[in-house]
Amino acid sequence: MNKIMNFLEQHITPFAARIGNQRHLISVRDGIILAMPLIIVGSLFLIIGNLPIPGYTDFMANIFGSHWQEKLAYPVGATFDILGLVISFGIAYRLAERYKVEPLSAGVISLAAFILTTPHQTLFTTDAGKSILVGDVLPTSLLGSQGIFIAMIFALISTEIYRIIIQKNITIKMPSSVPPAVSKSFSALIPAFAVIVLVWIIRLLVEMTPWNDIPNMISTWIGMPLKHLGGSLAGTLVIVFCMSLFWMIGLHGDNIVGAVMSSIWLALMDENRLAYQAGEPLPHVVTQQFIDNFLNLGGTGATLALVLLMVFMARSKQMKQLGKLSIGGSVFNISEPVVFGTPVVLNPFFMLPFILVPLVLTIINYVTMSIGLVAAPSGVAVPWTMPIIISGFLATGHISGSVIQIVDLIAALLIYYPFFRMWDKQRLREEKKNENKDSVSEIV
Repeated sequence: MNKIMNFLEQHITPFAARIGNQRHLISVRDGIILAMPLIIVGSLFLIIGNLPIPGYTDFMANIFGSHWQEKLAYPVGATFDILGLVISFGIAYRLAERYKVEPLSAGVISLAAFILTTPHQTLFTTDAGKSILVGDVLPTSLLGSQGIFIAMIFALISTEIYRIIIQKNITIKMPSSVPPAVSKSFSALIPAFAVIVLVWIIRLLVEMTPWNDIPNMISTWIGMPLKHLGGSLAGTLVIVFCMSLFWMIGLHGDNIVGAVMSSIWLALMDENRLAYQAGEPLPHVVTQQFIDNFLNLGGTGATLALVLLMVFMARSKQMKQLGKLSIGGSVFNISEPVVFGTPVVLNPFFMLPFILVPLVLTIINYVTMSIGLVAAPSGVAVPWTMPIIISGFLATGHISGSVIQIVDLIAALLIYYPFFRMWDKQRLREEKKNENKDSVSEIV
């Protein structure tokens, strides 16, 4: 292990540090971190609404009524459904700061550009059998996690246009007697116009294509290759790789892949259920439960292992605190707090393990289940929020399902460990550096 650590610190750390100091990547990271409070709060309500305890739903319904989950979904929607909006503003704000131009204007322009890329949906209601037009609405699904990638791209583009125009001094000048806030708003007028016109033209051009809108175009480009993949080992490895890769660039990999593959995985699950009920050999290894309960330990990337390392082995205060905040969600397979809080997204330190761990777990589980060493998923629809060990037993109907999850977790811990140590050391050095600065300031 020491040799691996030395190799990584000598060859990987310098390269990752150079990439990690790139202003656009740092701005994306910091912009995503801006959404962390919303992600953590939303995760808490999500856990409360989906606790995988027998009788829990009926117990809550008896106390709070049959619609208690719908009411609890309000704060989840108020947090997760605006992630794209928050991140769009945050990335532009942080990037503008690094260019030393007005960040508030950059954030507002980026927000307008992101909304301009989002197609409206016409909303109807019915009254006495007649459809009545209510108006156009923005779908919250495209403003939340599904819109993060588009928000990132257009935040960077709009801020680059904004800072170029500002730095070239192509602005409307106001007299010195005008208040600074008013003067800054007028300075942003020309760059705002340029950004809005450019995004508008892009949207009009996309509407002339078969994709109709920008989110659909990106989703189609990403989803089409996945349609040809089924439940084979090779196909599953490709799919799992895509899921992790999408998360690394800020896309919600599970939603993108699930839109295409869920119907296939659910069909395979049902075939296993029928065979299980008939006492016949299970025809498939890869089902929805294979993905949810044996690969996503703590969420995509098996980040439960990373959270455990933070809680029990972190030396930096930042990582220790983040681990404590993330452990609750991670136990129930909610990975957003650690993915966006570390952050894992666009982080060169965690790119390799985040992609590698699910691939290794896919091979471990597929091989052991194929040869009969571990029972395959029986077709029982186990909730994705079910904690490991319990979910392994319920999904397979056999104790071997729980045992293999423990093996999976150990494998994930071993892979994540050296990369976590590098990241933790870097955070610790930064904390000590800041503490020394504070001490010097106090003395002065």
